[in-house]
Amino acid sequence: MVADGLARPPLDGLMQSAPADPMVLAGALAEAAAAIARLDQALAGHPLAQAFLYRSRLESVRRMAAVDGQFIDPWHLAATIEGLRLRMDPTLRIIDRGDILDKARFALGLHQWIVEPDFDQEGEVQRAEALLAGQPASLPPLIAAAEGLRVWIETGETRPAMRSALIRFWRKRGLLRLPIPLTGAASLGSEQSWEREDWLPAFLRAVEREAADALDLLYAMERAWCEARRGIAGHRSDSHVTTAVDLLAAAPVLSATTLARILGIAIKSALRILDALLATGIAIEVTHRSKRRLFGLQGLAPLRGVVQPPYRPDPSRGPGRPRHDVDAEAAEVAPPRRPPLTPLERRDFDYTALEETMAHLDAVVRASRSALRSIADGTHAGGRKPAPGRADPAPDC
Repeated sequence: MVADGLARPPLDGLMQSAPADPMVLAGALAEAAAAIARLDQALAGHPLAQAFLYRSRLESVRRMAAVDGQFIDPWHLAATIEGLRLRMDPTLRIIDRGDILDKARFALGLHQWIVEPDFDQEGEVQRAEALLAGQPASLPPLIAAAEGLRVWIETGETRPAMRSALIRFWRKRGLLRLPIPLTGAASLGSEQSWEREDWLPAFLRAVEREAADALDLLYAMERAWCEARRGIAGHRSDSHVTTAVDLLAAAPVLSATTLARILGIAIKSALRILDALLATGIAIEVTHRSKRRLFGLQGLAPLRGVVQPPYRPDPSRGPGRPRHDVDAEAAEVAPPRRPPLTPLERRDFDYTALEETMAHLDAVVRASRSALRSIADGTHAGGRKPAPGRADPAPDC
């Protein structure tokens, strides 16, 4: 019996956990807000904004799909968008090959939610928006978004609608001027604690990381694109080479087939353009194959580390396991982060061609999503004509 006259279990005081430190949440909130502000400021009036949105959306849906248990290799997603037949391990079972297509379809389905939801999806997104708008006005926007997301998930609603609503919420509350896909996807991972004092800072840290990664992507795109433009400075302003560089800057990978359809030229002519850019070091090849080759912009093609050339044994080596010797001097070191371009440096280039190519790339994603859906529904017609501005779909991946 205690002084207040109420009987309590003897271990009650020991079972109570210490209250959460409010500074943890405050620090995470400050860092997330600062990262978003830096990103928004960098994108204000930036000529590469639309190309940045294209690439950031693809990376965002890949991140969201991984959290939802549908991890897809960046190479597989890029190759699927290009309509390329995936050259997977021949020992894979048919069910394994189908699993990769399912994951690609899932990722591009998430892309539809955040870019152009259909009628039913739009209704779900608007319900999620209403929930976010109903949060107390006294809450900071980031906390209001986190609280709204928790309520939405706890009531059994689906994640894609709320993610799309969050992208709109940032703009309505004045945090961002562009629909940048910051959704805090990592906070919904299976290993993340759902306790409020643990989850709220985790959500804010996830948003902060996404904003920081997006800013790094923007600076990398800017430098790679401007260096490539300088490399073709001797070509005419209406040259197809200029458009090819713009497409390489916007798309993760590009094939001669897609380039030819966008430019309205022969595939052989498109391949000559890409090979010329490859010879001058402006572009790199990421597939190491003789047919349906894929190219990326130098310094902006992380897929090269994913797509390795086929293994070929060394004829000069004898039997047995080779030694794993590592040359310290030859070890690859990540290049230092370079500063963004100045406004004067950006002004030296004409951005008209880049703006005109973005609609074509959006059409490529849209057609790829439609082809994957028709494959799953069994309605894909192998002999139909391809959609304009895209490579042939590959139903037999």
